[in-house]
Amino acid sequence: MADKGDLGWRLLAGAAAFGAGFVARKAITVGWKQITGKEPPTNPESPDVAIAEAIGWAVVTGVGMEVARLLATRAAAKRWHNSTGELPAALRTATDKIKNVAS
Repeated sequence: MADKGDLGWRLLAGAAAFGAGFVARKAITVGWKQITGKEPPTNPESPDVAIAEAIGWAVVTGVGMEVARLLATRAAAKRWHNSTGELPAALRTATDKIKNVAS
């Protein structure tokens, strides 16, 4: 069973990732429209969408969403560290975990 700190971290990281994903998706859509002059494909799996456009959209959204999630999680971890004095258990290195067990 997860302790309160673990649950708190999961909630914080999840909220940060969700918010970052929402903002990233909007930004990626606006950027796609500006660069291509077209709306992004609503269903890239459809044969009606050109393969280059479908792959381009998949790559841009995949990378963009993951970068946004990564940055949001790192920012949340920094805030967590500043308020608790330690990193969340999920982000501690093996060496840090051994030190905590030994002490």
